Amino acid sequence: MPTHARTGTTLRSLVLIPVAIGVAAGAAVFIWMFLVPHQRIGKVGDPGSSKALRVTRKGRLNQSPKTTTTTSTLVAPLLGKTIVLDPGHNGGNFQAPAYIDQPVWNGREAEACDTTGTETASGYTEAQFNFTVAAEVQRDLEALGATVILTRTTNSGVGPCITQRTAIGNQAHAAVALSIHADGGPISGRGFVILEPVADGPNDNVVAASDELALDLRGSFAAETGMPESTYDGLDGLAPRDDLAGVNLTTVPKVFIECGNMKNATDAALLIDPTWQQRAAAAIAQALEMFVLQASPLASTAESISRSSPVRTVERRLSSAMHRTTAAYRERISTGRSLPPPGSREQGMP
Repeated sequence: MPTHARTGTTLRSLVLIPVAIGVAAGAAVFIWMFLVPHQRIGKVGDPGSSKALRVTRKGRLNQSPKTTTTTSTLVAPLLGKTIVLDPGHNGGNFQAPAYIDQPVWNGREAEACDTTGTETASGYTEAQFNFTVAAEVQRDLEALGATVILTRTTNSGVGPCITQRTAIGNQAHAAVALSIHADGGPISGRGFVILEPVADGPNDNVVAASDELALDLRGSFAAETGMPESTYDGLDGLAPRDDLAGVNLTTVPKVFIECGNMKNATDAALLIDPTWQQRAAAAIAQALEMFVLQASPLASTAESISRSSPVRTVERRLSSAMHRTTAAYRERISTGRSLPPPGSREQGMP
């Protein structure tokens, strides 16, 4: 072969070799990226993640920041957390007046061990509603990994007493506890209300956290259920209470929710509807999940600052003061007492 021919062949070989290497490398990358299965690390913000959305305090759904986490955290974000649900009253209380009427100490005064609860005009009992919704909330929370304890496991028993219900949450060192109820208010009144604790000694260390729980629950319940805030109790869906053993004696964050007024026809139509009950349960579960996760050591510094901000403190104090004023004036009107002159301060008035 002539020298120039050999030289041309050599040059062509030198050109073709890199091309061949490049083609082979490209094929390898293609196979690695598209044909070889890989284990995917989930992210909170991924569209396919069940935790991609969070309910804010206003009850709106927002995208969470994208942060890498483990698969177990995504699937069970409440793993290791204990939550106590207290379905108010019990189906057998109607047949046990001697038991439920026995006096117990609620932290301030004596009150009945338990009551029968209310019912709709059609006879659907509050005890049944409370238990049905609590069972739905339990399923939702257990699906998130939480350990859920119910203060009663059927709707055919009696009690337990209100002091025992509170003790169950305290002894479990629950991350949060919630009493689920429906109200028996005036026929013309509508809406839900969250009953918050007032400092009473045993509950002193959890009043602030319970206030935050109330805000979380109010936002979620209003956004997800369509039930308005109460038109006849509390202020803006919140009502501080110092006459309930459930909040007076608690040592864990706890509130009550009155999900609606069973004596009002519009509210009652929702309260007896199984589909609405599931929506109510989902809203409650969302609020409890948000509270527990925000209260964990991994909560952000910004959220911690927000919880203790002077604005939030003033908001809570104003709400409590306005509620006390409204209650005092309502009592005066109902008893026929005259109203005090403007600017005066009397016993019982803020």
